[in-house]
Amino acid sequence: MAEDTARQLQARPIAVPKAAPPASTQTTLLVIALVVATLYLGADILVPIALAVLLSFVLTPIVSRLQRLRLGRVPSVLMVVVLVFAVITGFGMVVGSQIADLADNLPTYQRNIQAKIQTLRATAASAGSGGAMMQATEAFRDLRQELEQATGQNQPAQDQPNPQGKPAAPSVTAQPNSPPAERPPVPVRIEQPSSSPFEIARDVLGPALAPFATAGMVLVLTIFMLLQREDLRDRMIRLAGSGDLSRTTEAMNDAGERVSRYLLMQCVVNVTYGIPIGVGLWLLGVPNPLLWGMLATVLRFIPFLGPVISAAFPIMLSFAVDTGWTLPLLCIGLFVAVELFSNNVVEPWLYGSATGLSSLAIIVAAVFWTTLWGPVGLLLATPLTVCLVVLGRHVPQLHFLEVMLGDRQVLPDEAKVYQRLLARDPIEAGELAEERLADSSLPEVGNALLLPALSLAEQDRQRGRLNPDGQQAVAEGMATLLEELMEATQPGTGDEAPLVLCIGARNSLDEAAAGLLAHALRPHGVRADVIPCEKISPRAIASLGTTGVSAVALSYLNPSALPHARRVVRRLRLHFGPHVPILLCLWSAHPEADAPEHAIAMTAADRVATNLTGSLTNLEDLDILPESQAGIPAEEERKTA
Repeated sequence: MAEDTARQLQARPIAVPKAAPPASTQTTLLVIALVVATLYLGADILVPIALAVLLSFVLTPIVSRLQRLRLGRVPSVLMVVVLVFAVITGFGMVVGSQIADLADNLPTYQRNIQAKIQTLRATAASAGSGGAMMQATEAFRDLRQELEQATGQNQPAQDQPNPQGKPAAPSVTAQPNSPPAERPPVPVRIEQPSSSPFEIARDVLGPALAPFATAGMVLVLTIFMLLQREDLRDRMIRLAGSGDLSRTTEAMNDAGERVSRYLLMQCVVNVTYGIPIGVGLWLLGVPNPLLWGMLATVLRFIPFLGPVISAAFPIMLSFAVDTGWTLPLLCIGLFVAVELFSNNVVEPWLYGSATGLSSLAIIVAAVFWTTLWGPVGLLLATPLTVCLVVLGRHVPQLHFLEVMLGDRQVLPDEAKVYQRLLARDPIEAGELAEERLADSSLPEVGNALLLPALSLAEQDRQRGRLNPDGQQAVAEGMATLLEELMEATQPGTGDEAPLVLCIGARNSLDEAAAGLLAHALRPHGVRADVIPCEKISPRAIASLGTTGVSAVALSYLNPSALPHARRVVRRLRLHFGPHVPILLCLWSAHPEADAPEHAIAMTAADRVATNLTGSLTNLEDLDILPESQAGIPAEEERKTA
């Protein structure tokens, strides 16, 4: 019986689930709108869950470490949760005692503030009538008097006094068909019924107990998430797609690692920020430095607004404590110095790529989640957005989330150069090239950046996506870019220097590539002239001079144009003669070992190169470039160029 069952199972075909068709743009937008509406309407339920998930990310490594010590799952979870909430309770008690101590000293601080205000008034008065503040005050006073006079002239006659200073007597003569005199309004008083004790307790205690209820929900949810994290993980994998365990597991691990790393690094950064603030305020003599140091540590979890809020309170207190202005200025300097050190030294050192979010994404996320969930949303903005970026990285339909919010470079540098040239902005394209030139030579930058940008333009031209105006814009922009890069750096060349004709074979893009080769040749003491394709046509080639030409470099961005190259090479042979070598430059060809030999056999060219470095090497082998110039290292070549 068992063998028959096994035989039947083997013969039964395995049903392979069909891949779901990709969702349309309208469906994706509708789903996003429904998700946003659900987040907004279900904030009371979703906020505690989000906080519990955030806490579970933080506490899971600690629980796992305790489990390795053979303490058991339940004792480890309870120990960690109790410890965390004990720390939170202790923090609240310390903050409460510090606030109470601060409230006891408020009368003294109030007197100092009043004394400073009187000092400001005395300073303004001592400046005389010519002071800016006095002039502004008098101007506003005169303006107000003029407005009052203009308003008094428009009052009814019965409200104005007569010349003797007595009010005008009301007229008693009744006009025919005149309306009856208005009666004075009757006062109305609304009395609210007395509230019951239950209503009073609900109105008073309800808002006060709401945070404690939320904290209790977070506590319970955190405990159960830590106790059943494997079961929750399996259920999430089943919901996300059990048919693709690899991608789902990778996404969950990526999200967990990024959020945990971000929270850990944020804790370290906040502690290294709060401790210097507390110690510095204590040394300056600002009251309650422990309170301000702890608040600076906690409020820094809130992006952008947290440091501002944490600095505002002690700075205002320093104004109230000191009768002069030295302490407030020192307090401001302390916060500025610590903030600059934390932002420019500590955070770049610790964070690295901890979140994978761009700066703009953090700002947008803070606004979005604060609008949905208020202050709690501001606290959760960065971790939740990290999860969205990870989701966009692993789900093709949501890839736009990673593009919009992630910190990965969405366009390669060659595409940026092509786009800026197409937009007629060679200056920004030149800035990208200058950044590369700081560490590389011009041939290296041309191979890795400029030639690929021209190849992208050629590919668009072949597909019919680049019109003649755009083609001309790219060619002219590349020429301008090269002139700016090589401005005032070209060494002088005499008439005795070898002459290389750099010819653009078919269009202006090929001519731009030929211009790049010419700029790479000139620092080596070679005269390089750029020849457009129109001058090598059968009718115009006769006008092209042949005197002093040492070599010809024929540029193609289209690697499949070998038939055209064969005809052009034959034409150039007839014009220049067999003694002038012809270098065929196939810039977009793959630099395989047999590609040059195949192109030479097809076109009868003397040499074939696929990049600028190969072009210089071939010209050196043809004795066009001096060996000492063509073979110099990149650093010396940059100095020469």
